[in-house]
Amino acid sequence: QVQLVESGGGLVQAGGSLRLSCAASGSIFRFNAMGWYRQAPGKQRELVAAITSSGSTIYADSVKGRFTISRDNAKNTVYLQMNSLNSEDTAVYYCAAEPRGALIATIKSGGMEYWGKGTLVTVSS
Repeated sequence: QVQLVESGGGLVQAGGSLRLSCAASGSIFRFNAMGWYRQAPGKQRELVAAITSSGSTIYADSVKGRFTISRDNAKNTVYLQMNSLNSEDTAVYYCAAEPRGALIATIKSGGMEYWGKGTLVTVSS
């Protein structure tokens, strides 16, 4: 049973920073890709950033240059460093993992097998 547990969400002022963590039960080496998605009120879930087992990264255009995804294999944890936050970043952020090979299109569409329960990020203006 794979468990993904997100942490690090909270309330932050516009322009501030937060770092989200996603701790996996067991080794993250088994995951071909891991990603962060978000869903704002009244909106569809969208990919924020993803990282493959080889270290390749994918970012949504809206977060490029502001967010950084990274993984610490020794700690079985994936991080999302979020800088220069604005109100548009307010959402529930979910961690996800895919153990099999995944096309970029699949990752972008959220076709990941395992999901965390999410952590709320609220950016006040």
